[in-house]
Amino acid sequence: MHSDKTLFMKKFKIFSLRTFILLTVFILSSNLKAQDQDATLIAPSLELVSVQKADKTIDCKVKIQAKVNGTFTKLPLLKVSIVNVTATGETPLGFAITDRNGKATINVKGEGLVADAEGKVTLKAVFAGNKQMDPSDAEVVIKRALLVITPTMADSVYTITAKIVDITTGAEVPVPEAAIGLFVKRTFNPLKIGEGTTDINGEVAIEVPKNLPGNEKQIITLIGRLDENELYGNLEASVEQPWGTIVSNQNKIAPRALWSNRVPIWMLVTFILLMTVVWGHYIVIIYELIRLRKEEPHTTIY
Repeated sequence: MHSDKTLFMKKFKIFSLRTFILLTVFILSSNLKAQDQDATLIAPSLELVSVQKADKTIDCKVKIQAKVNGTFTKLPLLKVSIVNVTATGETPLGFAITDRNGKATINVKGEGLVADAEGKVTLKAVFAGNKQMDPSDAEVVIKRALLVITPTMADSVYTITAKIVDITTGAEVPVPEAAIGLFVKRTFNPLKIGEGTTDINGEVAIEVPKNLPGNEKQIITLIGRLDENELYGNLEASVEQPWGTIVSNQNKIAPRALWSNRVPIWMLVTFILLMTVVWGHYIVIIYELIRLRKEEPHTTIY
């Protein structure tokens, strides 16, 4: 009897020890798994677009977003740096902080940029990362070029002459067969008003409409663009001209119309009549129900 009890106690101790070990392993594995999940960093996506300006500077436009829980989220207040990548290393050119839309623009000087053997300049946007996000970067490779626009007026016809020249070697070489778009600046996005393709001299003339609204001084801002070219990326130039129609800046009462906050009289009268007819039916029905209830004979129960 004593030996059976001793054997039972030994088996019980072994079972308890095994159970304790299994529980410990389970808890430790759960904690490690939770730590691995917590250690997972957000992987941001960085986009870089270069715009070569008429003053030979380059606007580096960056955008940072990340896919969080299946939805792309804009990432504000992040520092993004621009560097010039060369065979010997990277030269810092500037930095900016992203806005609430995850966007930022860094303007860098064109002079001093180092090109490769083919005359191409490599610009890289770099986000160094932080405790919650992985680092990210993006590159663009472009050749240096210049877009110049010149306004002319002849026989009451407004014309913008756009010219593109390659300045990779320092000399101005015309760029033929490049598609130029002409835009006029508006409150939100520029409005396209014309387009054309450069000739062998790198030039194209685009006529400007005469009915474009300007400010109180008839000033309009015209913008020439070369978009997403394989060699030069994006080029842009702008000029202000008094070629618009005068738009008054005085506050005036808007006319009665469907598009204004003052509706036409006929619509207002129609609405009132319809509402009167509809609600009138309800009032008559309620009145008749009350009258019938008052006229209902009272029954006396003995």
